[in-house]
Amino acid sequence: MGALKESFVRRSRRVRHTLRRAANGRARLSVFRSSKHIYAQVIDDSAGRTVVAASTLDKDLKGALKKGSDLEAAQAVGKLVAERAVQAGVTKVVFDRGGYLYHGRVKALADAAREAGLNF
Repeated sequence: MGALKESFVRRSRRVRHTLRRAANGRARLSVFRSSKHIYAQVIDDSAGRTVVAASTLDKDLKGALKKGSDLEAAQAVGKLVAERAVQAGVTKVVFDRGGYLYHGRVKALADAAREAGLNF
């Protein structure tokens, strides 16, 4: 494993460990960002299952977006995952940015999810 990948994995483990201590039973909004797409899941760690998920590959979004890797796409995914979570009865979550900086697409997704009704 390369040095960059190693530091990314270490950083994401550290973020997740801190979140588990602060979560108090809340679900976790996890983000994965690739070079072409962005994905978000609301995960119930106590039950060990994914409650809802959304990505730029969803049928609802794929045709409507120019690219899957820009701020507009991240905002659309954030809004969609928040709407699905609220329908599933989840309103309070903790935001798991993984090893990514809270900037750019990750921040845009989080802001859109907040506006659509998730509290974190």
